[in-house]
Amino acid sequence: MEVDFLLIGQGLAGTALSHRILESGQRVMVFDLPEANKSSRVAAGLYNPVTGKKMVRTWLADQLFPEIEPFYSALEQLLDKTFLMKRPIYRPFLTVEEQNEWMGHSGDPFIQPFFEKIYTQPLFEEVQNPFGGILLKNSGYLDINTLLDAYAAYLLEKDCLRQEHLKEDELRFEKEGVFYQDIKAEAIIYCNGLGALESNFFKELPFAPVKGEILDLDQDFHPDAIINRGVFRISLPNGLKRVGSTYSWHDLDTGPTERAKKEILEKLDKLVNVSVPKVIAHKFGIRPATKDRKPFLGKHPAKERVYIFNGFGAKGVSLVPYFSKVMLELLIQGKEPQKEVNIMRCM
Repeated sequence: MEVDFLLIGQGLAGTALSHRILESGQRVMVFDLPEANKSSRVAAGLYNPVTGKKMVRTWLADQLFPEIEPFYSALEQLLDKTFLMKRPIYRPFLTVEEQNEWMGHSGDPFIQPFFEKIYTQPLFEEVQNPFGGILLKNSGYLDINTLLDAYAAYLLEKDCLRQEHLKEDELRFEKEGVFYQDIKAEAIIYCNGLGALESNFFKELPFAPVKGEILDLDQDFHPDAIINRGVFRISLPNGLKRVGSTYSWHDLDTGPTERAKKEILEKLDKLVNVSVPKVIAHKFGIRPATKDRKPFLGKHPAKERVYIFNGFGAKGVSLVPYFSKVMLELLIQGKEPQKEVNIMRCM
């Protein structure tokens, strides 16, 4: 079998890039073990243009956010599934000074595309928002599990997916291409999250794994908007609430922790004043974050035909639609990604 690209990993990054490759008319074969996609499968899938304690525009918002909803909407049409949940995000103000600061921003064209309305009075009686808050737009969340499962079925139908481990020591690099078992490819791309650290090509990369934990809760108050300050609180279609997330660089191998559950519930209690929640599920994943919090894109500096598309961390839903286009331009046109995401900054 001859293909243009061998691609390792069908998490969110591998799904997005393989779709771009196929859409461009190129051929791809994806190798993936579904149980290895834990960081994608337990992620809440939030995309949010204003983030952090200081409520600042997310990095590269002007480039990233015009791509997000069109990209996932097109995948919904292709797969005949619904997984893009467009939702406003309500972020309460913590002080009257913060309220005044945002009122001053209200006419700023740098900010205007990303907010619907600024409230100076409480919007929800169930939320701790005495100073009001800001209602963001161009936001929501992605049902990543539905996307990954539907896209895997699509790839299997096209004979573009093998649900097995690719054994790197069986790869052969020759003048004509990359050979693996019965497949010949022009190049191989590592989209397998922290699995790239097990590769001889990328084991020295400065990944900085981050553990995240989330809870699914049974609790009153089911707003359409996502409530987000300290923790996010998403109303799921099944009536449950998804709340999180924690960030830990330490207990990466200990599974779900009581410490994280307590942290989430305490922050939730400060955010909403409704019934005590019942914990239905407690999940965790290890995010393939990087030390500088920028993804890894590019061609291996010393090994021909070897590429990486990886390191998207907690903001993968926002990042991969745009950067999969950037990566495709490298693969097809040889156009190098910008320096701040280019793998050459690390190797």
